[in-house]
Amino acid sequence: MSALRKTPANRTLLLGGAAFVGAVVLGFGIAKLTTPAAAPTAAEPAATAKAAHGVETLEIAAERLTASNIGLQTVAAGGLASEIIAQATVAAEPTGQAVLTARAGGSIARLNKRLGDPVRAGEVLALVESREAAQIAGMRGSAAAKADLARKIYAREKRLFEQKVSPRQDMETAQAELAAAEAEARAANLAVGAADVSRDGRYVQVISPISGRITSMAASLGAYVQPETELFRIADPAKVQIEAAVPSADALRIQAGDAAVVETSGGQTAAAQVRSITPGLDAETRSATVVLALSGQAAGVQPGQLVRARITARGTTTRGIVVGEEAVQVVEGRDVIFVRTAKGFRVQPVTAGQRSAGRVEIVQGLKPGEVIAVKNAFLLKAELGKSAEEE
Repeated sequence: MSALRKTPANRTLLLGGAAFVGAVVLGFGIAKLTTPAAAPTAAEPAATAKAAHGVETLEIAAERLTASNIGLQTVAAGGLASEIIAQATVAAEPTGQAVLTARAGGSIARLNKRLGDPVRAGEVLALVESREAAQIAGMRGSAAAKADLARKIYAREKRLFEQKVSPRQDMETAQAELAAAEAEARAANLAVGAADVSRDGRYVQVISPISGRITSMAASLGAYVQPETELFRIADPAKVQIEAAVPSADALRIQAGDAAVVETSGGQTAAAQVRSITPGLDAETRSATVVLALSGQAAGVQPGQLVRARITARGTTTRGIVVGEEAVQVVEGRDVIFVRTAKGFRVQPVTAGQRSAGRVEIVQGLKPGEVIAVKNAFLLKAELGKSAEEE
């Protein structure tokens, strides 16, 4: 009992310990309140994703780009004043079309192809049974026999002359007859080749000189055709050119080598270049014909198709770049254009200038040679909005 008695010394010791414990607790609380909280580690990847997929870039796979039918175009320098718009027609190149005729009169005995079928160079499309073919083949055989006989006679006369049995005159006569017979044989062979006579000499073959497709066919089985009658027309879709009708005033501004863009009715575009300009004007339309060569093979372009050509005349090039209105989209209150990159598109802010006939002049923000989205660019804008919402 005496050990638990609260003496003045014990009370002083207890009060001191309680004060120490209170001071420790108070200090720990103040330190906890004043120490800055550490940033959550989970927020760092989100910030990186926003920097990589924010409003400046948009990643899109090439397969999805094709499926969305987003049209691309390489921009060239030149303002609205330098751009010439003209109606044009897709025509076959001189080496990209062929007219096939019957080289001799006769009846069509066989047809190997139909309208629209693909053909290869050197392929036989039809056989015409012809008396003329038999005559030409007979002439070749007769000429070959004469040449063979003349060759033997000359060899004999030459041998006799060397043995001093016959005079030189007989050898020279045989030599001249051999030369004439060989010339006749060559002419007969050329006639057979020109008429495309078959090996058996019964038919005249109708052979395609180029690869392509049959665009016109006027042949019927069993029908009799006169010599040089057109039977087939072949065109190679890969060998086409664009013929644009340009007014005389605009034609004077165009030079060979000027850049151009060809637009189809379906919205596809293809880069082209001015190849030549006719020196005179058409008597009916009073316009010059500007021939454009496509920079590459354009899908959906075939002879006879009507298209529109936009030619950038270098002689009157003004400052700026002209694009279609569909290429310019509004994102967060500013005009932007989607520029193609290796992984997708870059959202490029631009400054738009004059507008005319669905065309916009870009004063600032684009460089010549950049590839931009010109068709269905609004789909990229929608994709950009979805990416922003996900982030």
